[in-house]
Amino acid sequence: MPSVPHQRRDVLGLLLLDKPAGLSSNHALQSVKRLFRATKAGHGGSLDPLATGMLPVFFGAATRLAGYLLDARKTYCVTATLGIATATGDAEGAVTVDRSNEPAIDRARLDDALAQFKGEIAQIPPMFSALKRGGVPLYRLARSGVEVERQPRRVVIDALTLDDFAWPSLTLTVRCSKGTYIRTLIEDVAKAAGTVGHVAALRRLAVEPFAEHGMHTLEELEVAAEAGGLDGLLLAPDAALVGWPALQLAAAEALRLAQGQAVAAAPGLPPGRIKVYDAGGQFLAIGEVMSDGYLRPQRVFPR
Repeated sequence: MPSVPHQRRDVLGLLLLDKPAGLSSNHALQSVKRLFRATKAGHGGSLDPLATGMLPVFFGAATRLAGYLLDARKTYCVTATLGIATATGDAEGAVTVDRSNEPAIDRARLDDALAQFKGEIAQIPPMFSALKRGGVPLYRLARSGVEVERQPRRVVIDALTLDDFAWPSLTLTVRCSKGTYIRTLIEDVAKAAGTVGHVAALRRLAVEPFAEHGMHTLEELEVAAEAGGLDGLLLAPDAALVGWPALQLAAAEALRLAQGQAVAAAPGLPPGRIKVYDAGGQFLAIGEVMSDGYLRPQRVFPR
């Protein structure tokens, strides 16, 4: 890695990191933060160490936007190994069931199983997850050999496409709602097909509103850091708000909103959240149009 000065600086924007396998999301975040010498950074949605792919990283005041991605649809490419179950539901766990010597399932049976998991489904969260019971993460309980009852949760599988299947391996593309556990999905699909299975490899392709293109690897960031071009890889903070209604304010109104005051909203705007720009077109704030016709600031961003 290149030598990076220790002096921190204010950075504003967001970066689409292509997280490598073997690093936790927090370790990847800290590597990026160090390269940018940023005083403040956060990420929008964790990936398991096994997983690779899109990890949105927010800098400075843009970290206020990370929470708006929690409800975002996500797209994954997952490769699974059938016939073998593991303690964690992925390749990092110890083998708990080995049925690899049993007859292979056929394509028709797999297609029937996959059809059961499209649309709204119920999932029981895995023990190896960050969900908490009595303030203790479930994965800590699992590592101690403790298993507790978990309530099913409703998630939505928008798309479930079989890209490749050659026993015992299959590859799927999954587009899903927040809170979906791909490890659980694979285990449930395998069970419905009459076998067991686990995640062998997982890649997050996209986090709405971001498409697959535009990700940067840690190696690319290191090269850019050496060349002094890191900031050129940043997206504007409002790139996370594609599809939101927008409003541009006159200079006087923009100043009042930036000072925390409510201003009159444009006629016809329905109540709800909105992105606000100043007279020069610079992103100013996230506001909320109220039923009384006024626009109130929720998050104001530095000018």
